[in-house]
Amino acid sequence: MSMKIAVNTGGGDAPGLNAVIRAVVLAAINEGWEVYGIRDGFGGLLKDSEYNGDGVVRLTANSVTGITHTGGTILGTSNRGNPMKWPQEQPDGSIIEIDRSDEIMQEFEKRGLDCLISIGGDGSLTIARRLRDRGLPVIGIPKTIDNDLASTTTTFGFLTAVETATDAIDKLHTTAASHKRTFVVEVMGRHSGWIALFAGVAGTADVILIPEIPFTIDKVFQKVRHRYEVGREFAVVVVAEGAKEIGGEASFVEEAKPGQEARYGGLAKKLAKRIEAECEVETRSLVLGHLQRGGQPNSYDRLLALRFGSAAVELVKRGDFGSMVSLDPPDVIAVPLGQALAKRKNVPVDGDVVRTARALGISFGD
Repeated sequence: MSMKIAVNTGGGDAPGLNAVIRAVVLAAINEGWEVYGIRDGFGGLLKDSEYNGDGVVRLTANSVTGITHTGGTILGTSNRGNPMKWPQEQPDGSIIEIDRSDEIMQEFEKRGLDCLISIGGDGSLTIARRLRDRGLPVIGIPKTIDNDLASTTTTFGFLTAVETATDAIDKLHTTAASHKRTFVVEVMGRHSGWIALFAGVAGTADVILIPEIPFTIDKVFQKVRHRYEVGREFAVVVVAEGAKEIGGEASFVEEAKPGQEARYGGLAKKLAKRIEAECEVETRSLVLGHLQRGGQPNSYDRLLALRFGSAAVELVKRGDFGSMVSLDPPDVIAVPLGQALAKRKNVPVDGDVVRTARALGISFGD
């Protein structure tokens, strides 16, 4: 069976993307198939993008040589490229969202592409599912540092992001102790607290604030004050960007726009000001931001990404379209895309890691 398969990467980048691409390309070539990469999500297929409809490139074994250990994605990516909600400027300067999925379907047919392997998080895989509903053969590969896809135990990129955050927390402990300061560290995760929880526990934070456990600011003040009162004259507070007070709203630095979701952020700075004013201790904030997305994937994420890529090609071979590869230890299995996207995987508030944190004296502000 001769096949021409396409692969793309969408949404925010994550350590391990290049390893997935390499596995897809090599596994497909070993089947005697051709592989084509779509640049910048779906943008490479559209006529008015920077590629003018020519953002599809043939991928060979040479194209993916030496990329397993590298960060980013050789295909480029975008979290503003939903073809079903494509931003288009109107004559009066306003911007509306239009559906350009017809163009995507037409380009696949014109180029003779047999299927799409879509590597992405919930947003990108939702697009892939909708294209599948329109008849495009699709296989999904879960990718997000947020680890919030319910049908896979782990997503690649997550543990590398946790290591990056943990390393930063470790370094802050020494400077915090030296200056008798409190540090508030903001990590990514949007509406899920996995990175904050894992890095906060591993990095021995004093307070961890996550979206799944709304906090009371007085409880945060209480924990920080206690640290100083017992002679441990510094504190480290780790906050997930989507955390919020009981009855409050999450903090955003950018409102939602056509083709673009609202962007979380700003919580660490706000909390640092309140802690300093209330507890009368010198307090600094630090936003790790895209450091968590960049850099080399660790060995676990490399291996998981390679396994996912290889498994996706096997699903193409079996004709198991409309599926997503998933880690169900010790195996990589297939789950229906609809099932994979049915719900978000949030931190269980009574789960083992949360219980461990509480046993260690870490406060969740509740």
